[in-house]
Amino acid sequence: RCAGLGHAVCDIDTGEILPLGKGEIVPAIITSVRKGQNDLPGELCGTLTAGKKSGEITDNCSCGLYATLDILPDGANEYPLGFSDEIQCGSAYIISTVDSDSPKRYSVEIESIDNHNKDNKNLVIRVSDKELIEKTGGIVQGMSGSPIIQNGRLIGAVTHVFVSDPTHGYGIFAETMYEHMTQQCVLDDAA
Repeated sequence: RCAGLGHAVCDIDTGEILPLGKGEIVPAIITSVRKGQNDLPGELCGTLTAGKKSGEITDNCSCGLYATLDILPDGANEYPLGFSDEIQCGSAYIISTVDSDSPKRYSVEIESIDNHNKDNKNLVIRVSDKELIEKTGGIVQGMSGSPIIQNGRLIGAVTHVFVSDPTHGYGIFAETMYEHMTQQCVLDDAA
């Protein structure tokens, strides 16, 4: 099982969570970047690679997409789970693909931690990586689900950009996504 995105896929007009009919995990190739600016969110543009399925999406909920994997993606790394009480303000990095088909590490700073927020906004992060700021302006649409790593542990995933300042964004705790995944497994096994 795996989790991704950190927020639901919603209807663009109503904001309602889209019911899941069927979905597959396939590779994406980033073809261009629209750089983010203050009050104008940027975005990653890309294409999906048909016929290279690596898993099936099983759930679309408020804290992300969940799936079963048939194979691990090339170059995938495993990280131990970092729990919310282990997270500290300070240096971390995200892993994201912004200009090719290969993920790369980019430095960020965790500016605040909110253990009580239930809206996928547990962490406020600031992009400090000059290369990422040059390429994208910071966080852009399409970077949701980019893992946040601190002290060698997976602590969260990028969820939202600050529209007023693309160098800032929110992240959800990896612990929250994991808890939902394990609850979903229990429900699936009981069915």
